Amino acid sequence: MTLHDVLMFLQGTNDIAVAIRLVMATIFGGLVGWERIVTHHNAGIKTFALVSLGSAVATVLNIYLAYLPELGADVSRIPAGVVSGIGFLGAGTILVTGKKQIKGLSTAATLWVTACMGMAIGAGYLTAGILAFLLIVFANVILLRISDRVENNSKYMSIYIEVPKNRGVNKLTNAINEQGFSIMSMEKSKEKPLQSSDAGLIIDIALDKKRSHQELISMFNNLDYVNYVEEV
Repeated sequence: MTLHDVLMFLQGTNDIAVAIRLVMATIFGGLVGWERIVTHHNAGIKTFALVSLGSAVATVLNIYLAYLPELGADVSRIPAGVVSGIGFLGAGTILVTGKKQIKGLSTAATLWVTACMGMAIGAGYLTAGILAFLLIVFANVILLRISDRVENNSKYMSIYIEVPKNRGVNKLTNAINEQGFSIMSMEKSKEKPLQSSDAGLIIDIALDKKRSHQELISMFNNLDYVNYVEEV
């Protein structure tokens, strides 16, 4: 049996082919979730496996109904419902913190595209499903590292910093200006500081040139009146 014969079989509608496609969708979804849980994100292996499996089952059901002419089923309705439903599920993973950080956006996008991958596998379009899986891994692993490197060397950065309310803000402003940086915006954070005597600030800074953000965070951390600092 050639590879072409195997693919033709897996794309069929018999029970064994459908079962194999559902198992594939579950495994691929679980592998995507494994990457998410390793990097300490909200949704993990079980969530992504279930999303991919559910999308595949919905698509298989859609194809099954399409083969029943007496029903006159709308073959576009179930996939459209899956895409919309996963959008609501993904929205529940997105949070905006008191430091104005948006968390869960990548997880929501990954949930959505994993559902699309599951639908492709469930429909028997294995080329699209497997390619989607590989591209999801590429985006979440390789592109993430590239993005982190670019962001860490950007001329713009935002920091959350906690300094004493009494003259700490003035000292910090002077220190930033002495480094040749420009303060684009500064506002008080809604986040509760570690010490009640401190003020938590969110500051957008334009650097004089490209510098490592980690080095700058260390520089701020070494100031004796700074009790906490992180990039946001």
